Amino acid sequence: MYKRIFDIENKLDEGMFLFGARQTGKSTLLKERFKEAMYYDLLNPNIRKAFKRNPNVLYEALQDKRAGTVVIVDEIQKVPELLDVVHSLMVEKGLYFILSGSSSRKLKRSGANTLGGRAIPETLYPLVWPEVTDFQIDRAVQNGMIPRHYMVADATKRLSGYVKVYLDEEIREEGEVRELDAFERFMEVAAISDGEMLNYSNIASDCGVSAKTVKSYFQILYDTLIGYEIPAFRREIKRKVVQTPRFYYFDVGLANYLMGRHSLKRGTDDYGHAFEHYVVQEIIAYKGYNDRRETVSYWHTYDKKEVDIVIGNARVAIEIKSTEHVENRHKKGLKVFKEEYPDCRLILVSLDPITRKSGDEELIYILDFLKMLWTGDIF
Repeated sequence: MYKRIFDIENKLDEGMFLFGARQTGKSTLLKERFKEAMYYDLLNPNIRKAFKRNPNVLYEALQDKRAGTVVIVDEIQKVPELLDVVHSLMVEKGLYFILSGSSSRKLKRSGANTLGGRAIPETLYPLVWPEVTDFQIDRAVQNGMIPRHYMVADATKRLSGYVKVYLDEEIREEGEVRELDAFERFMEVAAISDGEMLNYSNIASDCGVSAKTVKSYFQILYDTLIGYEIPAFRREIKRKVVQTPRFYYFDVGLANYLMGRHSLKRGTDDYGHAFEHYVVQEIIAYKGYNDRRETVSYWHTYDKKEVDIVIGNARVAIEIKSTEHVENRHKKGLKVFKEEYPDCRLILVSLDPITRKSGDEELIYILDFLKMLWTGDIF
């Protein structure tokens, strides 16, 4: 078991939409933290059918509960009609609701009641560094941080099952696409673009579908919470910068599986890509859990100078390298960025085990960086 750092008890005020990709541990967290709550699991076919036939059954079941009673409805996207009843119970009876799910897509498409701002959206991410007492960087980079995947030596079979269930239950069952084979092929091609600037035309060509279809497929990944974009840093001083976003799968293990990266070795390009993805994944989770409002972006110029992560308005620039021996060539992007933004803090994260200052750059070993990140020393 892992002790999750998400402070959900103190985040709850009237209502909460708790979203997160499959198997990130939403149900486990809710059952652990709210043992006395009323709990309705819409994955249970009998409960789901009862509420679909008559959503008002929920009102009848809860109308006599005292104000402040916590009610959990798991997989709320399965019966979005329940949200009208939830709204009534919140307003009339003062009940508190946590509505969890692995997709906001069906709620959006159905025009479901968003509860008038009474339920704040929160996200549960895969495991993060402070939650793992036996943390091993190579395992995290290879398996990713979904709890069931991190805990085993080889997560290939579990990742295979994960993709199958996602395709069967999120895509086929919900009728998201007509051609499931085309979408599965798209997921593999999208993995090749993981951590790269999006080029819809190239991806469409590789998938054999239109660019418009590819855009809609990416939106499905975003709405089902297994992918996200990082925007480009757009402020320009001297050099013209690229403004296309980068795509990432929500967990590096999933990207590895879809690309066939089953045995990553340090010193290879594949390991380097996965290492970068893992660090970005931790930064995104830290920002989400701590409600940091500064933007997280990347910087790439038309003359191919780049920095992997820019925090805020050029307050911190982070370059991510999987090298075990940092050399001057690894700092080129940061040096160019410093010319544009001289007040920026410069950080290079790597596998080089000696954390130190080298000129303007802080060279930080990955485990030291993770500690600094989660104690608030980065942003």
